[in-house]
Amino acid sequence: MLNYKHLHYFHTVATLGTVVRAAEKLHVSAQAISMQLQLLEEQMGAELFEKRGRLLYLTDAGKTVLDYSARIFDLGGELEQVVRRGVLAGQETLRVGICDIIPKTMAFRLMQPAREAGMAMHLSCREGRFEDLVVDLAAHKLDLVISDRALPPGGALRGHSRLLGVSELAVLGHPDLCRQWPGAFPDRLRLAPFLLPMPEAAVRSQLDSWFDANDLRPIVVGEFDDGALLKSFARAAAGFIVAPAVLASAIRTEYGLEQVGTVPSMIEQFYVVSVQRVYSHPAVRRILDGAAAVFGPDR
Repeated sequence: MLNYKHLHYFHTVATLGTVVRAAEKLHVSAQAISMQLQLLEEQMGAELFEKRGRLLYLTDAGKTVLDYSARIFDLGGELEQVVRRGVLAGQETLRVGICDIIPKTMAFRLMQPAREAGMAMHLSCREGRFEDLVVDLAAHKLDLVISDRALPPGGALRGHSRLLGVSELAVLGHPDLCRQWPGAFPDRLRLAPFLLPMPEAAVRSQLDSWFDANDLRPIVVGEFDDGALLKSFARAAAGFIVAPAVLASAIRTEYGLEQVGTVPSMIEQFYVVSVQRVYSHPAVRRILDGAAAVFGPDR
């Protein structure tokens, strides 16, 4: 009989690409995962991975097993939802993963339409790295992920990415910093201190290109994968930041910052990532339908 624990380990390795990363995610030893994979391969009578350098790639047999395992987990997720809705007497449950770089204000605005059901809506939110949230999504521990990037093409997850909206980027800073770096934008920012998202953030490459194109040569005083922590340092005048222009007004008010300019050539994208079936979830439909209002003019 098929061992679903073996299948879960296989699915996690296939999604993350290495046994080491899967072990970190599952909080078990790499040796334990390797042994479980070996048992699964013996049961299937075929090798499921081939190693190229440090990464593992699916064989043809592995691709078949991944396809079937995704269907199995899809059905398991549906079963869990059906039972949960019955137990909660009709209460909707939505489990959302939020990439830690997504501004909290943006996440709130995007998810607010899901609350239109009032007390009949039970919302469960979890923050984390995109790669980790995708693994939880594949295992049906989450219904959707709100992210600054889409799923990479050709990945292991049989999922879908839908663009919710885009925003130009605004540059903001503490009033003291703005007085120390006066002048016309963006030249005033040459050699200015900046607080930036981590290099793996989707918008970071655009920022680095913009800095180079305008010969700004910023002093990078901090890099963060938590947007709230980054803004807290900005409130302490540690450096300038960039943020979605549609949130600029709210950020100015909450963190006491001033906007020094907007960069139309740079945009930040926001996606909802999920498995195909979940788009019929009533709360997800409300999020998708309400996204247009979120990316209207900043208020």
